[in-house]
Amino acid sequence: MKRKIENAKVRAWVGRRARTQRKVEGSDRPRLTVYRSAKHIYAQIAEAETGQTIMTVSSRSKRLMGDAAATGNVEAAKIVGKAIAAAALEKKIDRVVFNRNGFLYHGRVKALAEAAREAGLQF
Repeated sequence: MKRKIENAKVRAWVGRRARTQRKVEGSDRPRLTVYRSAKHIYAQIAEAETGQTIMTVSSRSKRLMGDAAATGNVEAAKIVGKAIAAAALEKKIDRVVFNRNGFLYHGRVKALAEAAREAGLQF
């Protein structure tokens, strides 16, 4: 039996996440999954069949972010998007399916997706 989620915002997010995952799971391409927290943004590419993570990039990496002032903004998301695309192309992955993980497609999620597309990733 599923536990009822009391918080309305969390309940809406879980519903959007489930809808997104149902659409993404039918594909045989690797998944580019995004997670957004208040301070950071994370992106990972996982195999479609096994679900095993191939690579991951986040704004928590000091090497990637350098001396950026903030890690929870659109600029940080663009840096992470370019980095995940470069890492994927290095491993010969050029087509993925985008899993926004229930987050609305605007702001940081949109910036990450557009930066990954500009860097050569197709989805």
